[in-house]
Amino acid sequence: MKSLMLVVLGNTEISTVPGISVAGATPELTKLTPPADAEYLFYEMPRIIDVIPVTPEGHPTPAIITKAARELAGFPLMIVRAGTYLAPLVPHVHISGHVGRDFRKEPALPEFGEIVRLAKLFGEELNKTGFEELVIGESTPGGTTTAQAVLRALGYDARTSSASPNNPTDLKERIITEGFRRAGIEAGDLAERPLEALRQFGDPMIAAVVGISMGFRKNVVLAGGTQMLAVSAVLKGLGENMDRFMIATTKWVVQDRSATFLETAKEIGVITYAADLDFSKSEFRGLRDYERGYVKEGVGAGGATWLAVKAGFSPEDVSGKVEELYRRLMEMKPSL
Repeated sequence: MKSLMLVVLGNTEISTVPGISVAGATPELTKLTPPADAEYLFYEMPRIIDVIPVTPEGHPTPAIITKAARELAGFPLMIVRAGTYLAPLVPHVHISGHVGRDFRKEPALPEFGEIVRLAKLFGEELNKTGFEELVIGESTPGGTTTAQAVLRALGYDARTSSASPNNPTDLKERIITEGFRRAGIEAGDLAERPLEALRQFGDPMIAAVVGISMGFRKNVVLAGGTQMLAVSAVLKGLGENMDRFMIATTKWVVQDRSATFLETAKEIGVITYAADLDFSKSEFRGLRDYERGYVKEGVGAGGATWLAVKAGFSPEDVSGKVEELYRRLMEMKPSL
């Protein structure tokens, strides 16, 4: 099966709430994480900043997994800018420059209709190519909170994961409660209005992936963790047949006891794949800590591993290539 991988970039103001996202060394740096992730997939280092994105504790972006899988399997990859503060310095498809708003104060995506429309148009064009499968990853700091808000608005009692071993569940709940109060709704009130849930509480990535998935009528692998549950829920609410969809993630998301990944996927009716990567014996603490619940997923890591496995490589091959890439980074940036 001929597959194309997309990595969809999005920003939301929610990521700058202190404590909500560790997809960047500081809340302000989360604004640069999506373009930096995209650039690292093509270069040895991002261009927009001179280091790869890391958590506050220094754990490397999951883009290193996607890059490793791509170096092994050589699958084609395109970057899609759904709505970010800055454009990546690599060739990319531009959908929007509008970032998601803080939904505690106003609707998150006033421009959602335009994002979905343009993304669907892009998906329709991809549908005319020889590709039989799209694998769609994302880089969206703060996106697990927007995803959980969308899921709750649609009536799913879901808990999303986190790039931290200490999922800020209480903070997420407070933010979502404030957002629901501002919008004048309760959980489940928008079950029959998925696009309104997207407008009120979503982010540009969710809107773009929904649009692309509606335009491309063949198989779609939603390559991400609990954020792709929100995409799946919106697609289901819009009447899409979930038989052509799958969520590809990593074992670390599935093992996250603070989230409801498998339960919510079953409720939505979407099948899942979990990449069995293992960094427990890595020589680098930044990678070993993945086994302790840091990072978990992002930038299509699970989906990229899926593509590598389909090409004949093992999860162990991918883990080994990640080790090699990390060593290269250490040589370039000894302080990493």
